[in-house]
Amino acid sequence: MKTLRAAVVGVGYFGVFHAEKYAALPGVELVAVVDADPQRAAAVASRLGTRACTSLADLPGPIDLASVAVPTAHHAAAAAALIERGVHVLVEKPMVRTLEEADALIAAARARGVLLQVGHLERFNGALAAVRDRIVAPMFIESHRLAPFKPRSTDVDIVMDVMIHDLDLILDLVPSVVREVRANGIPVLTDHVDIAHARLEFENGCVANVTASRVSIKSMRKTRLFERDCYLSIDLQSGEVTIAARRAGASAIPGMPAIDLQELRVDTGDALMAEVRAFVDAVRAGGPAPVGGDDGRRALALALEIRRRIAEGAPP
Repeated sequence: MKTLRAAVVGVGYFGVFHAEKYAALPGVELVAVVDADPQRAAAVASRLGTRACTSLADLPGPIDLASVAVPTAHHAAAAAALIERGVHVLVEKPMVRTLEEADALIAAARARGVLLQVGHLERFNGALAAVRDRIVAPMFIESHRLAPFKPRSTDVDIVMDVMIHDLDLILDLVPSVVREVRANGIPVLTDHVDIAHARLEFENGCVANVTASRVSIKSMRKTRLFERDCYLSIDLQSGEVTIAARRAGASAIPGMPAIDLQELRVDTGDALMAEVRAFVDAVRAGGPAPVGGDDGRRALALALEIRRRIAEGAPP
């Protein structure tokens, strides 16, 4: 098996985790980390036994694949430069700032014949994976993603920072097109929207209510899905899963339908390692990326529409 040469661009809070995963994977050599802060780059490189760079121009070649975990404003430029070098790229979410940037990256990756994967981490959550085949045709969805305030990532609003995780999941689970978006949100502790709610209506009749907050007292990452004869509650944080499914036959309670109740406790696993491993496997297999550029663009488009709707309703 050929050893793949990997790099990580941006080793701040989240990028360092990417570097750790590549360093731990068999058949992968972490050949460099890149960060504009030379001290941070050197510290991470020293700990992981790799080379520190302060710019993409310093990257040793050849590189097979790379993660881009710089601030969102720099995603497009960093990913484009890597793609131009023929490097397969995993870019953190949100993939870029605008749909024009997304289209340019997707086109560049196709032209160079490299994979473009977007880091929508919850696709690899063990609790979701355990029941993914039970989700067939959701008609009502409620998602709550709440967290206490942290000063990290306050350069973007809650829609781009947090809600986009659930937008991607919902778009992946509902086989239909979004017909209407309603949304509201307000700043609380920063200059950006810190708590937001969106109502999505799909052409097939499905409705999704999505709430995200970074000013909550407690953490919550829970999704509830209702289908014609089934209800699923998935706690993406604790791994607790409840499935209530209607079945044929008589119920113990007169007049009530018969229902089978199943409660599971699932190991949510190391979602980032699963994501990075899936990216590496896709590169070895020649594709496709498990969460490709088109997926990232679709989630970005919906997030931007939600932001627009919030702005429309904001007080003057």
